[in-house]
Amino acid sequence: MDDLQVVDAGAPMLTAEMLARLDVPGPRYTSYPTADRFVEAFGPAAYAQALQQRAHGATVGGTPPLSVYVHVPFCESVCYYCACNKVITRHHERAGEYLAALAVEIDLHVQTLGAGHAVSQLHFGGGSPTFMSDDELEGLMSTLRRSFRIPPGAEVSIEVDPRTVTGDRLRRLAGMGFNRISFGVQDFDPHVQKAVHRIQSFEMVRDLMASAREFGFESTNVDLIYGLPKQTPASLERTIEQVGQLRPDRIALYAYAHLPARFKPQRRIDPADLPPPADRVQMLGAALAGFQAQGYTYIGMDHFALPEDSLAVAKRQGRLHRNFQGYSTHPDCDLIGLGVSAIGRIGATYSQNVKTLDQYYDAMRQRQFPIERGLALSRDDLVRRAVIMALMCQGRVEFESIELAHLLRMEDYFAAELERLQPLVEMGLVRLDGRSIVVTPLGWYFVRAVALVFDRYLQADRTRERFSRII
Repeated sequence: MDDLQVVDAGAPMLTAEMLARLDVPGPRYTSYPTADRFVEAFGPAAYAQALQQRAHGATVGGTPPLSVYVHVPFCESVCYYCACNKVITRHHERAGEYLAALAVEIDLHVQTLGAGHAVSQLHFGGGSPTFMSDDELEGLMSTLRRSFRIPPGAEVSIEVDPRTVTGDRLRRLAGMGFNRISFGVQDFDPHVQKAVHRIQSFEMVRDLMASAREFGFESTNVDLIYGLPKQTPASLERTIEQVGQLRPDRIALYAYAHLPARFKPQRRIDPADLPPPADRVQMLGAALAGFQAQGYTYIGMDHFALPEDSLAVAKRQGRLHRNFQGYSTHPDCDLIGLGVSAIGRIGATYSQNVKTLDQYYDAMRQRQFPIERGLALSRDDLVRRAVIMALMCQGRVEFESIELAHLLRMEDYFAAELERLQPLVEMGLVRLDGRSIVVTPLGWYFVRAVALVFDRYLQADRTRERFSRII
């Protein structure tokens, strides 16, 4: 396995032995506790109670704005790498029934919360949201605007499969109020695309990016994956160069997690076609160096942004946040998840909707929140969430701030964790500066390895293969 070099001058180099120790499965920490810790004891009644508590808070003292996520599960064809909750169908008429169910779920929230709550972030994901027609999407946006208040300056984003849109469709999306767009690219190499059953040309994406800018989208993002079948360090470097030509405002680079026991489409991938660990390390190093050489700021945990992008500005100013969609410039919001399998966060609770259309439609017919499982966070969960999110977003934990907020002494409460940090200190990934934990420039590339030290659930659970590997 090659050693990994990074672009920070003066930073130590991770040896092959160090990389092997770091290359373990671990969460991405879009939440803590992570979604695999949700329990079925938290159901519709508990969720309704959390919403009612928020509604009461809004009447007496004000609450932060909402974030809304809408999950559209439909795709026309299967991508073999995909781990999303999806329904593969070419029957576009199925969207009508789903839209009717979404309208019921939205109405249930309005009945509990009241209408007109401000939404600072609205995100459509999937599946492929653009499986729906423009008229259907426009109708859904109208329903959301009648139910919530989407003020000027709100982030309104949509994930797009480039194979499902044209320039004209992007014009319609901009007219609906979408101002941020994310293109699912994964890789431009034709051999890799064939191996994962997702064929889309560089020229197609290039033209769509140009159209998105022409129609006023404030931010463009490209999603990439490394570690895919048939991918090599050389092929990924070509993709990195091509993405540089597109000049998206943001780039998300994810490590492919091959978990065929959990995700049926991945069983169509021949494990022999997957790149070996040494190649994955080389790919990661090339991506980090390549995008930074193109002028991108490394935000952390898979994300890059141009220096003038709001995400890069937020990182420089120490204002990064993290939610179920990844890094964000917005402070912590309550999140309403709409649609099958959608995840939400209200107050000190997390929740997830049922995962099948039949279950979802049945709940909507009964006019019942479609919550399948969730979690009411304990005091320990809240303390550890504060520490993990400080590491993931600011790369620094000040003991005093945690102690004042949670009435504890860090050296006592986290004695075992501070001891487990020592190997990472020796690797040069972390510094213990007096009464603070500081992630070093080198450690920022492996911040998940630092965060998982404080994950009580993970430390007690040796079965971690359900997570992607850190490298």
